Amino acid sequence: MAKVNILGVNFDNKSFTQFQNEFIGRINAHKSTLIVTANPEIVMAANENPEFMKILTYDADYITADGIGIVKASQILKKPIKQRVTGYDLFVWLMKLANERGLRVYLIGAKPDVIHAIQAKIARDYSDIQLVGAEDGYFNEDLELVAYQIERTEPDLVFAALGSPRQEQLLSILRKNLLPALMMGVGGSFDVFSGKTKRAPRIWQSAHLEWFYRLLKNPSRYKRMLVLPRFVNEVYKSKKGKE
Repeated sequence: MAKVNILGVNFDNKSFTQFQNEFIGRINAHKSTLIVTANPEIVMAANENPEFMKILTYDADYITADGIGIVKASQILKKPIKQRVTGYDLFVWLMKLANERGLRVYLIGAKPDVIHAIQAKIARDYSDIQLVGAEDGYFNEDLELVAYQIERTEPDLVFAALGSPRQEQLLSILRKNLLPALMMGVGGSFDVFSGKTKRAPRIWQSAHLEWFYRLLKNPSRYKRMLVLPRFVNEVYKSKKGKE
């Protein structure tokens, strides 16, 4: 099953390795590519925001299951997705690939101190990357102007950590302009990559409790977690409606 529809969002049913192979092919061919790593929050937000849903439906080339909630939902719908593929894991792999190949990378988003920390890390550990842009997320310019500024640097990879749907809105402009780059929204990945935020230990990841670890570390996230029961309820309702 190539696609799995969950509340109107079409997820690509591929393994991490399959995504890697396809992304390498598209980078080699300089194909304009927009990747969305979607979790239950994003699915629910798209259901409440028609413009966001349009981006996911018409502009995104790939949508990965970033979150065990998406995998569980696919199982409830009897259309199981092969594997959870997180934005952070894809981001780290793509950064390593960029270093191996000397690719041109543009980063935008997060706080100024996070971007500065990432710049230092790239200079130290990924020195073969051509960092053609590194801008924090606190800009006032129109997204169209920001997109134009990114285009001028001729990047091979663009990563936006602006939160959804803003990061996808920016990248969709670049995608519509056919920028020959692979582009992906990465949410809070810059914070973890920079070392400013600690990722859940591997044992929590393996138990699919990374979300709970983040909640324990940052209790203010509980408001965001309230979307999960609503998501599950909507999935069961959609299943019942198709029976």
